[in-house]
Amino acid sequence: MRWHVAASDVEEPDRLTFPLASTITAIRKLLMSLFQHRFTVQASLEEVAAFHESPEAFRRLVPPGMFLQVHRQDDLANQSVNEFTMWMGPIPVYWKAVHSDVTETGFVDTQADGPMRSWVHRHRYERTDDDQTLVIDHIEYEHHSGWRGIRSRLLFTPFGLKLLFTWRKWATRRTVAAMSANRN
Repeated sequence: MRWHVAASDVEEPDRLTFPLASTITAIRKLLMSLFQHRFTVQASLEEVAAFHESPEAFRRLVPPGMFLQVHRQDDLANQSVNEFTMWMGPIPVYWKAVHSDVTETGFVDTQADGPMRSWVHRHRYERTDDDQTLVIDHIEYEHHSGWRGIRSRLLFTPFGLKLLFTWRKWATRRTVAAMSANRN
């Protein structure tokens, strides 16, 4: 069996024949970066989920030194939208995220518009016992190529993501503990 790729197929990726299309898809997956962060919270799964569903959670997870300008924030649900500009020092970063797979054990936010070529962030919560929950952040992302990707490559480094999620761990623990104390 012979495969044929016409010049027009290269210009129109949706018309690629099977071997070339699957090769391009495989290469893109290899170029995608992966970031994972896990931590425990001394609270029930329901309390951790309630924090993430609350309107204030998004603002509380932004570290000091970053200014957040929220343009739209829907209640957490399938197809809900968070649209914001995050100021990283003097640099504005516009982002629009769409939520999916919203359950009592987490949700997914996918960048619909923003600095990255792609960004899929899976938030998961797992009960480790009645009063402890494991929070798992799993992010698959890809920078744009060339000049267009320079800003995101400078702002979203593995070290920068580690710092951001270390802050988020602390903020989540502190806020969930305060929410729990207020209920009692």
